[in-house]
Parts: sequence; structure tokens; C-alpha cells
Amino acid sequence: MPEIQPLHPLRNKARILLTSVFGPYAQDDEYGSRRINPMELYHNQVTREQGAFSLRMFHNSFGLMLLKENIDAPCTLLDFPTLQRFIEEIAAIPYDIIGISAIMPNLGKVKKMCSLIRAYQPHATIVVGGHIANVPELDKRIDVDHICKGEGVAWFRRFLGQDVNAPIRHPHVSSGFSTRIVGVSLKDKPGDTAAMLIPSVGCPLGCNFCSTSALFGGKGNSINFFETGDELFQVMCEIESDLKVQSFFVMDENFLLNRARSLRLLELMTANGKDWALFVFSSARVIRSYTMEQLVRLGISWVWMGLEGEDSRYAKLSGVDTRALVDELQSHGIRVMGSTIIGLEDHTPENIEDAIEHAVRHDTVFHQFMLYTPIPGTPLYAEHQRRGTLLSERELPLADAHGQYRFNYRHPHIPAGQETEMLRRAFVRDFEENGPSLARLIRVMLTGWQRYRNHPDPCVRNRIDREVKPLRTTYAAALWGMRASFRGNRRMRRKLDAILEDLYRTFGWKTRIFAALAGPYVARAIKQEEKRLAQGWTYEPATRYEQNAQAKAISRPHQAADFTPPAPQETSHSLSSLSTFPGR
Repeated sequence: MPEIQPLHPLRNKARILLTSVFGPYAQDDEYGSRRINPMELYHNQVTREQGAFSLRMFHNSFGLMLLKENIDAPCTLLDFPTLQRFIEEIAAIPYDIIGISAIMPNLGKVKKMCSLIRAYQPHATIVVGGHIANVPELDKRIDVDHICKGEGVAWFRRFLGQDVNAPIRHPHVSSGFSTRIVGVSLKDKPGDTAAMLIPSVGCPLGCNFCSTSALFGGKGNSINFFETGDELFQVMCEIESDLKVQSFFVMDENFLLNRARSLRLLELMTANGKDWALFVFSSARVIRSYTMEQLVRLGISWVWMGLEGEDSRYAKLSGVDTRALVDELQSHGIRVMGSTIIGLEDHTPENIEDAIEHAVRHDTVFHQFMLYTPIPGTPLYAEHQRRGTLLSERELPLADAHGQYRFNYRHPHIPAGQETEMLRRAFVRDFEENGPSLARLIRVMLTGWQRYRNHPDPCVRNRIDREVKPLRTTYAAALWGMRASFRGNRRMRRKLDAILEDLYRTFGWKTRIFAALAGPYVARAIKQEEKRLAQGWTYEPATRYEQNAQAKAISRPHQAADFTPPAPQETSHSLSSLSTFPGR
């Protein structure tokens, strides 16, 4: 593929469709979907062995949303379509550019979508981006015109003849939707879900396995969409006003690493009385560089932190006692999502149980476990390529190299196939020892309220009080209902009882009555959810369809009717086999 940035002849007059790959996702199919790799972050990588207690929710395709917001041309977003819905779109509406975003395991789906575009709209320009862009010789494997590597906003602005240096327009959108837990679906009410916030992409720390860091320049590099705390504060105020939110899910690989921006944001939040809650990604050494008072006043309520493994060689963990750090954070009400790698270079069948127990002893609210996986574009992949230890796609298809099933290389100590059970045991041990993540969440939130309910800063008091409101009612009922599932497990039953009694002591008789009345409903919902899961039920996201103002202006019914697509040359897909998403 040519490296010179192309320019589309229609520039910002081009009609654009941006789409994610088609579903359903939580099934084994010919296009690369895998039941073990659903379109759910938590149930896929964090709570997957917690059964009815697993947190189920979906996250929007944030990259596509950011692109749509910063394209001056007429732009339509089609997120989580079915194959049939995708075909309907390209059969009905003429597009000049069709962009597809995907991760590497979805290569088969991207290939199918490209072939359908060629059949229905042969004159459309196809652009493919996202992590899949780092697949070696991708242009020889799919019928594509351009591959967008790295940051997409600048690429598309150049492609359309726009000002590359224009300020970023941030989308106003919730971070997730269709949340479900203990068999109960939660309503997507305005203000209840944190808003998405994307200050930067990439991470200068550049861990050797990190595909996100590699995608945006690797070690020593990152791209700031908002350089200063002032810029970020202004964007957050706009999102707050529009979405009526007071919490933000910060999509930044290491948000607190930009210390000047973070501390300036803290100054502005304090000066303007903002009691926002921030859910962030950060590394242990960076977190240690802040005082707990700074973190609490900044509204840090949730931290996703890499633990990787005991005695790992990553600089971001050097000199940090991660167990002590987790204990301290959670004693201040800051919920921690730990992330541990299974299959590091020094892991063996003899020591893997010790590695798992080390992770479990952190007792984080959530814990992600992933296989040590070399992804194309990363230093780890290049290292295995030099050694000749990568498996061919005949040995392990790309669709199975997603970090939750098998190694895509020959591990120096772990025999092929054993890693699948090792990974499963890590999830199981975390659940067996520490219990449902929802119960851990309740415990840590309650601890934070008990510590800060009389804090001298009203912003801290207001945030903490707002966050614990569910503990007085719905969370207490959930805890009451969960206890019934552990009648045969005395240790876990005592653990849950202790948390519930603490809630009663803290919030009084109203909480006790609510839990007793609503708890049996939750217990029944858990049993019903367990039956659904035993029968093979899976969860799929609903399709999202959005247009920017320019696209809406030209999307008149009579204009779509004027477009007659060519007769498709490929009809191998079977629409009769497709149905609506389960759980939609």
C-alpha cells in the first residue's frame, strides 16, 4: 500500500458510512465470531466465570463516534449491525466512502463486508482502520482501497481536505449501555451512566505487549486531543450540560501520567465546585506519584491498573508494592480493576498457581486476566517473529488469537493447550476467594463513604454521597438476594452477611426494610438467570444508527429511492439464517 496520504476527489462533499463489523458476536461462526469472545468487555475479560453475578454491558465504538464528530462531510454511523442490516444500508443508500473499524480477530468479517461493498457499491472507496490495520499484508488479504494506520481523525481530515490542526470536537455520548447484572436489566436513564471522555490516545510507557501503544506510535509517544487542563475542563462542562452527567469514563491509556493537565483540571474543578467522578486507566508508579488527597479531590473513583504479575520486568511497576497500593486505594473508596497476565515468559505449569494466587490476593473489585499475546505491531510480536516461535494461522486462526483462549506462539515452558485451563482457573479462583464483584464494589463504596462523609470539601462529600445512594436501596437488595446463592458456602455467606450488616448499621432501618422486601425478587432473578445461562443464552448489543447534520440534510426519502444499486455479484450469504439479536 502507498504510504503517501491520499486525497479523495470529492473532499468534504463525499458521503461517508462508518461501521463496525457485523454481529452476532457471542457465537462460533465462519466469519470469526467466537462464543468465548463476546462483544462485552467485562463478561469477556473480567467477570466471565461469575455466572449470574457477571457484569453484562456493551460499550459504543468510541473511535467511530470521534471520527463522525470531526468529519465535515455527510457522515453516517452504523454500529453493531447484523449482516442483514449492513446489506440493507449499502443496498439502499449510495456512499462515496465506506469505513470499517475492527480488531484483528474480525478479519473474516471485514473481508466479507469488503466483498459485499464491491458487489453493491463498486464505486465506493473502502477504508479499513483500527487494530486490524497492523495485520501484516492486510491489503493482500482483503479488497480495500486504503488502510488507516494510527490516529483516524487526522487521517480522515487529510483524506477529505480538511484542516488537520483544527480543534477536536468531542462527541457527547454515554460510555456504555444495556447494563445487566444478577438477572436484572438496568434502564439506560440520562445521567446514570458515565460519559465517555477521550483526552489522549497511546501511552508513552510502551509496554512490549500493548497493541494500543503500538498503534499510536509506541514507546515514548502519545497523541493529546486536549493538551491542557483548561481545554479538558471546557469539554467536560459541555458534556455535563448536554448529557446531565457528573461522571466520566476516561478513555486514556494512562490519564494521570500527564501530571500538569491532571493537576490543572483539579484546580478548575475545585474553583468551580465540580463534584465529578472520574473512572481512569493508570499505572502503579504514576498513581503513587499523587497523594490520596489529590486523587480523592480529583474525583478518581475507579482505577484500571496493570498488575501484570509478581516480579514482572515492567518499569511501570518498579518499586511498587501493588497489594499495599490496592489496599490503600480501596480503603479510600477508590474501586480498583486489576489486570494480570497469564503466561509471562517465566510462567510454568509448576509456578502458575502461585502467580494466580498472587493476583487473587489483591482482592480488587474487578480483575481482568489475559493471556500473554504478541499482537502484530508490538515489540513482543517482533521478538517472537525473530525467534521463529509464532504459530501459523493454520495452527491457530487469527480469530482465536484474542487473548482469552490460546497462545498464538510456542511458549517456552507451557505446553500448547494448557493455557486455556490456566486462564479459566484464574477467573474461577478470583471468584471463589473474593466473591461476586458486585459485593466487592458495595464494600469498597461503603468504606469510602464512611471515610469521607464528613470531609471538609463539599465537592468530595457531594460526590461520595451521590455515589452511595444505591447502597441504601437497590444494592442492599442485590446483596440480600446474592446471599441465597451461597447457602452451601459458609465462608462466602459470612462475608456477604458482614457487608449487609454494615449497610444496615450505616443507613438504618429503611435500608433493612427495602432489602428484605426487594431481596427475594433479586434472588429469583438470579435463579432465572442461571437457568438461561445453563441453556446457552448469550447477550448481543442493539444496532446503533446515527447521522451528523450534513448527512441528515441530504437524507430525504426520495433521494434514497433514486439510488439503484447494481445487482450484487456475490450471493453466498444466507439471510434466512440470521435473526434479531438475543436480548435486544
